[in-house]
Amino acid sequence: MLALLRSEEVANQMRKRLREIGLRPTRTRVALGNILFGKGDRHVSAEMLFDEASQAKVPVSLATVYNTLHQFTEAGLLRQVAIDSSKSYFDTNNTEHHHYYLEDRHELMDIPPTDVAVGEVPVPPAGYEVVRIDVVVRLRRKTPTIHRTPEAPEAL
Repeated sequence: MLALLRSEEVANQMRKRLREIGLRPTRTRVALGNILFGKGDRHVSAEMLFDEASQAKVPVSLATVYNTLHQFTEAGLLRQVAIDSSKSYFDTNNTEHHHYYLEDRHELMDIPPTDVAVGEVPVPPAGYEVVRIDVVVRLRRKTPTIHRTPEAPEAL
C-alpha cells in the first residue's frame, strides 16, 4: 500500500513538472519521466529507456521514447550528450559538467567538476553565440603488460 501511495506521489510531481515547462502530462510522458527521474542522476540512451519501459509494462514504441527524450531535452529537463553521429545519451543532471565515455562498456560517467578546466572560449562567428561547452573524454581499459622472467619464459 505504501509503495502505491509513493508511486502516485511521484506521478503527481511529474505531472506538475511537465505542466510547469509547458508539456501536456500525457500518460506516456509521466510514465517515462518517472522511470527517468526516479533513480537520481544517470545517463540513458533511448534504447535503455525503451527497455526499462518495456520491463515496467509501459506500452510505448522506440520512436515515442526518442520523441519524448528530445521534448524533455528541449524543455530543459535533460541534457543530450552526443558520443558520435549515431550514439547519444541523455543526462538527468542538466547542470554544467563533463563526462568520461567508457568505450568498452558504452557508458558515461560524470567527471568531477574540479578535474576539468576549460580555457579561453573562442569568439563565435558573427550572428552566433556559445550555448555550452561539452567535454567528453573517451577511455578504454589498458592492455595488461606481460612480464617475462628468464627463469619462467612462459609465465604470464
